Amino acid sequence: MKIVNMKKFVRSIVLMFGILIILGFIFINKSFSHTETIYKKIFISPGDTLWTIAKYEKNNNEYFDNRDLREIIYELKRINDLNDSNLKVGQELNIPII
Repeated sequence: MKIVNMKKFVRSIVLMFGILIILGFIFINKSFSHTETIYKKIFISPGDTLWTIAKYEKNNNEYFDNRDLREIIYELKRINDLNDSNLKVGQELNIPII
């Protein structure tokens, strides 16, 4: 196979790669399984810590399957707008379940 017009050939290749990159960005940013997260509310009891709550949720909550405990703690702190790991008895926490 012989390339007759090298300029057209290079332009066509660059154009095809450009289109592929644009399509890639479009489809990467799409979420095909977008579901709204549902939360359950728990209230802190004496002796509860973020570590024990995260450990319980890791074992009993499908939302946290195959996740590291530190990652779960970080997410619980983020969701509940906690600046540190100190919890108060009676404090309400939102835990994602779906």
